[in-house]
Amino acid sequence: MALNPGGPLPASHDRRPIGVFDSGLGGLTAVREILRALPGESVVYFGDTARVPYGNKSRETVTRFALEIAHFLVRQNIKCLLVACATASSHALEALRRSFDIPVLGVIEPAVETAVRASPHGRIGVIGTLGTVGSGAYPAAIARRAPAAHVISRACPLFVPLIEEGWLDHPVTRGVAEEYLAELRGAALESLILGCTHYPLIAPLLGGLLGPGVTLVDSGAEAVRSLASLLAERGQTASGSPEHHFYISDEPRNFTRVAQAFLGRELPPVTVVDQTDLPWFERLPVRGTEAR
Repeated sequence: MALNPGGPLPASHDRRPIGVFDSGLGGLTAVREILRALPGESVVYFGDTARVPYGNKSRETVTRFALEIAHFLVRQNIKCLLVACATASSHALEALRRSFDIPVLGVIEPAVETAVRASPHGRIGVIGTLGTVGSGAYPAAIARRAPAAHVISRACPLFVPLIEEGWLDHPVTRGVAEEYLAELRGAALESLILGCTHYPLIAPLLGGLLGPGVTLVDSGAEAVRSLASLLAERGQTASGSPEHHFYISDEPRNFTRVAQAFLGRELPPVTVVDQTDLPWFERLPVRGTEAR
């Protein structure tokens, strides 16, 4: 069913926004890259702050959340959807692509492509949520491009709540990072995939612990590069004065403060979505998971 019909429009004429969603504020790392690389594009962002984190939830639950949010964003007349959440990308991307007639991009494949290029000896690290690491999505994607690569994965479940709290440069966050990265620091890595879009918010801390010889791969930023290429190919790149809208599913103390500090600009008013706008979709079957 075509929920957002219509073919490509000439550049600067397709003023429809780009839809971006994440479990919380981590997807703002992708928004920051959109603002930098695609300054004429409007963005509609949804942070699911009522249900963050996604990393400790089942595939079926994450897929249901992703489809709910995607339906909400498609009703905002978006021209494409960026799933700026590695957990949702690993669990729900194919269900989203089957459900909507607009391009749907995830964050896994673009990051893997960059990490493989940056690792001539194939020594790649991956950090992410429990759900992302448990899915094996990153090692599988790496193996398709570099079968001989040596991949070390580490789940870092405490990073998302610490980042959502705004503790980006805090002794507790540093202590947790030292514990999580202990094995990786001795592994002679060439690159480390930040397999959660929250993690670039603490990239200075992670880079300081790993040292200058390790390339940090920002999965959200790499996805935006792929998005820019896609829009150019389809003749959908916009120019002019964009309008941005930010939605969240609960009232968090820190969203606006952390978002403004990270994006380096004042946000327009953030809209808290009445959750009755989302749960109607819970009654529908999740495509692609019925047989599980």
